[in-house]
Amino acid sequence: MSFYKSFRKELHTIEKELERSLESNSPVIQEASIHLLKAGGKRIRPIFVILSAHFGPTYNQKEVAKVAVSLELIHMASLVHDDVIDHSDMRRGNPTVRAQWNNQVAMYTGDFIFSRALSSIGNIEMKEMHERLAHTMLEICKGEIIQIDYQQVIHQNLRDYLRRIKRKTALLLSSSCELGALVSEADRQTVGHMRRFGYFAGMAFQIVDDILDIVSTDEKLGKPAGSDLLNGHLTLPILHIKEDPEFVPYMKKAFEGTLTEVEREEMLTYIRQSGAIEKSQALSDRYLEKARKEIAHLPNNKAKKALEQIAAFIGERKY
Repeated sequence: MSFYKSFRKELHTIEKELERSLESNSPVIQEASIHLLKAGGKRIRPIFVILSAHFGPTYNQKEVAKVAVSLELIHMASLVHDDVIDHSDMRRGNPTVRAQWNNQVAMYTGDFIFSRALSSIGNIEMKEMHERLAHTMLEICKGEIIQIDYQQVIHQNLRDYLRRIKRKTALLLSSSCELGALVSEADRQTVGHMRRFGYFAGMAFQIVDDILDIVSTDEKLGKPAGSDLLNGHLTLPILHIKEDPEFVPYMKKAFEGTLTEVEREEMLTYIRQSGAIEKSQALSDRYLEKARKEIAHLPNNKAKKALEQIAAFIGERKY
């Protein structure tokens, strides 16, 4: 991902600040938090904050870092909670916090990281930014509850799915772009463009994530392919074939936890050959086209070029 290279210094600063933010008097909480941090990630939220801030007249690296760290910490906290909800033992090829310790430690770790997110952004004197962040955190929490409510629910539609991934992914990416523009005092029109770019890119990002859960390998995913369905989540590819008579028995066994390894491979092959992947990719592409339109009229600088590269990366990514 070449777009990271131009902003390596800023990302290094943010990485160090993330480590500092996770210092705790509790050895267990600190160890669990650092374990999650070291598991890696694309740091797409911090890079969105950095890039968006380059469209305002007052780029201040210290202030930008506060925003970027806060949003990445919110993301990290939500991952810990998601792993508890899904009983997940692996993430990115590493044991989850709940697997390494237990559910109780995982929940307290997630709460601790959430609190650190608020501390990171607390010294920025901009009421609008605090209101936006509070709204985002509230919607993410609602999304976690909705995800539980919709586990193994067959009778859901495209609108249900889109609302779910909006809270799961798109809102935080949208806020990353919006707050990055706000902290650098960008004009209202630019803030709006960045907010919408983040939303559309986030929707596309999550759809591609859900596609990769089906078409990628266990090794690349760092967890079993098809984990979403095994955890009871109906993603976009599954919505397209959830009433297919040949697929339904696989889905029922996945929900019951009785799907064998051979059947899992058969199920994944069936989904891949059903046309569901192509239909899902088409919707992701439409969101990406909307994202590109939002930044088309922004000034031509290295940040805009990087955003264009990110949009291309989302559409083509294999991991």
